[in-house]
Amino acid sequence: MPFTSGLVHNNLPAPASNVVVNARNIGITTAVVVIEIYVVSPITNTLSILHINGYELPGKSSNTNVFFIGGNIAYEVQLSMTGLLSEVVFTAFGVDVHGSSVEGQQILANDWQPITALSMAP
Repeated sequence: MPFTSGLVHNNLPAPASNVVVNARNIGITTAVVVIEIYVVSPITNTLSILHINGYELPGKSSNTNVFFIGGNIAYEVQLSMTGLLSEVVFTAFGVDVHGSSVEGQQILANDWQPITALSMAP
């Protein structure tokens, strides 16, 4: 099932330079995870894809991915997981150049909004 963070404002006094996406498969079988990162450039003011990452996440395991988003005024995280008897819980955090969380840029498990499909889905 695919989810989105919605647009996250990143034009703050101390904007995020990276977004960290955590995935934890609490199920017993392998899940296929796809993560898409979109950004809004201050030059074009349009939303465009910056990163796409897909991988297998074994049951009872976790994974962390870090994506560079620096210099953009907003970003969106879209993600999806598929797998029989798999249940993946996601969180995401905007972090500054020192790796510290940026206030207001925490996307916890309950914050994800369901969507019909990932934007780049075939």
